[in-house]
Amino acid sequence: MNSGGGMDMQAILQQAQQMQQQLMAAQQELDDAQVEGTAGGGLVKTTLNGRGQLQDVTIDPKAIDPDDAGETAQTIADLVLAAVRDAERAVDELQQEKMGPLAEGMGEGGMPGLPGF
Repeated sequence: MNSGGGMDMQAILQQAQQMQQQLMAAQQELDDAQVEGTAGGGLVKTTLNGRGQLQDVTIDPKAIDPDDAGETAQTIADLVLAAVRDAERAVDELQQEKMGPLAEGMGEGGMPGLPGF
């Protein structure tokens, strides 16, 4: 019958495959990315990957007051939380940069069922 329909389906499949490859590449870039957050003027630094998973926490010894361990512990906890939130904001921006164009290319509905998005 109409052989033209087959060509359209082929083009759609090729486009879907290309988008999948772009998505996988963007996801790999997020896995490999290192995003840093800081608090307390750099006394506490956190490192997250591009998916928002905590990779490292660094606490400068200057943040520790040996004369007030209880207060220091609470301050450090607050600084770690602030540094993680700072890094999470940067992760959100990175994800938008890497994944935003792909989401726009998929249209309004996106592609449901993709893990992690």
